[in-house]
Amino acid sequence: MSSDQENCYLCKEYLRDAVSIPCGHIFCSICLKTYWDHADHTGSYQCPECRVTYNKRPTPRRIGGSRHSTIQRNSESFPPPPPSPDYNYAGPQDVGCDICIGRKQKAIKTCLMCLASYCERHLKPHFESATFKRHKLVDEIGHLDRQICPQHQKGLELFCRTDQMCICVLCTVKEHKGHDMVSAEQERAEEQQRLGATQAEIQEKIHDRLKQMEELKQAVDTLKNSAQRALQECEKTFGDMIRSIERLQQEMAKLITSNKRAALNNAEGHLERLNHEIADLKRRDNEITQLSRTEDHIHFIQSYHMLIAQTEAEELPTVSVNPYFTFGPVTKAVSEMKQHLNEFSNDELVKVAKTVNKMTFCQLDESKKRRSVKSDEAAMYKSVPVQEPQYREDFLRYNRPGRSSRGHRVSHQV
Repeated sequence: MSSDQENCYLCKEYLRDAVSIPCGHIFCSICLKTYWDHADHTGSYQCPECRVTYNKRPTPRRIGGSRHSTIQRNSESFPPPPPSPDYNYAGPQDVGCDICIGRKQKAIKTCLMCLASYCERHLKPHFESATFKRHKLVDEIGHLDRQICPQHQKGLELFCRTDQMCICVLCTVKEHKGHDMVSAEQERAEEQQRLGATQAEIQEKIHDRLKQMEELKQAVDTLKNSAQRALQECEKTFGDMIRSIERLQQEMAKLITSNKRAALNNAEGHLERLNHEIADLKRRDNEITQLSRTEDHIHFIQSYHMLIAQTEAEELPTVSVNPYFTFGPVTKAVSEMKQHLNEFSNDELVKVAKTVNKMTFCQLDESKKRRSVKSDEAAMYKSVPVQEPQYREDFLRYNRPGRSSRGHRVSHQV
């Protein structure tokens, strides 16, 4: 923006307390503030000159240049600033006055006879002149070309029920001759009644849907609480089962340890007895060796009969060892217990899964469902069919890691 700008785009007067905005345009501070104050309710702020839109109200930057300072100093001798400018200019989303030249004001009414929209100033003739007394004014509407017959360039005043389209008076002469035609006002009145009935039906559906939504929300809360209680009870029950198995493990360990200790004590007793017997026999063997070497015949004969009599009178018990003694039966019994427990638990889980999967939380009542504009949205409410495990082998697949997503889904539902 040139620094030689002298007049404000809004008030068309000399710039007073000039400020600039990010797009570079310059305005009077009071003019820009008043302009944007009117836009506060929309939350969208436009540059009055180039129409650049800002989502957040920019902070204007004061212009301190010598040119504007000079203008500001000179303005002290000028009369008071004019009143705030008219900010009723038509924006991109507004309907502009068809009579305004240059920058258009916002239209406040549309004449269906003139097929034009007027601002407050240019609408006055319709109220003051008798010429326009029969003209029909409505709130401003855009796209007035839709109000004109494309073939005859006349205003659309009638409705052809045969062809279901709006037509002008000239259309009745040829194109729609002999058709069932009524005035647009009459057709509007009848359709307004049907529209009211449709609106009542829609409001009833809204009420019904809100009621269903509230019931579904309550059911979801109940479902969450039920699932939480079930998780807690299952965790407690399985915890008790784990502790029972741990106690059983401890009892098995005690059984094995006590039997091992008894067998070892028995074996140690026999070992000690065998050691004594071996020592006694070694002693006798030594005595026989010494006796066989003696030269005293009388001593030999007396000692011989004593040793022979003692040996013949003593019978040593035989210690036999069971070569088949082992704790294998305990291991086998524990293994069988594990197998029985796995089979029982898997069978029970299959039963529970079938029971739970058969229960439907919510579904559409197909007998009452009506075809709607967004019928494809109904698919969102359809229950997903659950493929239940039928056999033990099927269920066991879901307990193994690295299976398919189908197995994971059933496990999650259980």
